[in-house]
Amino acid sequence: MALSLEEKKAIVAEVSGVAADAFSAVAAEYRGITVEQMTELRKEARNSGVYLRVVKNTLARRAIEGTEFECMKDSLTGPLILAFSQEDPGSAARVIEKFSKENDKLVVKLVSIGGKLLGPQDLRTVASLPTRDEAIAQLMSVIQAPIAKLARTLNEVPGKLVRTLAAVKDAKGA
Repeated sequence: MALSLEEKKAIVAEVSGVAADAFSAVAAEYRGITVEQMTELRKEARNSGVYLRVVKNTLARRAIEGTEFECMKDSLTGPLILAFSQEDPGSAARVIEKFSKENDKLVVKLVSIGGKLLGPQDLRTVASLPTRDEAIAQLMSVIQAPIAKLARTLNEVPGKLVRTLAAVKDAKGA
């Protein structure tokens, strides 16, 4: 079923809007995946804050024009599903990586983050990026570490004095 010009413009506008706000993108070939498996992938993506869409490559090229994912433009070939991370940089990679472990027919072709085109072998690296909450927790632990060490050091001085006095008391009592 052919799409009308208005439908094509709507798809390009929708994907372009998502790509403009996305942190990273993953393109994977979905040849051989059943409808049930694709539905499960879409459900998982929705729950993880990932925009997932099967788009004709010509429309996808037009949609990512002018975004930081323009580097993917020349490599869009074959039946591809596009996944855009909307909440944190690694969410799309995590969803695709998890699904591709269970279904070997989903083959990652392109990964892009920060305007750089990465190969499929970099999917695990992008998937291991921390979520926003994890990054904040790591930053807070780094900020808190020197203060906690200073507090322990300052607390050790009176503690050492008390132990010394207790040892002197025990020595005089014996």
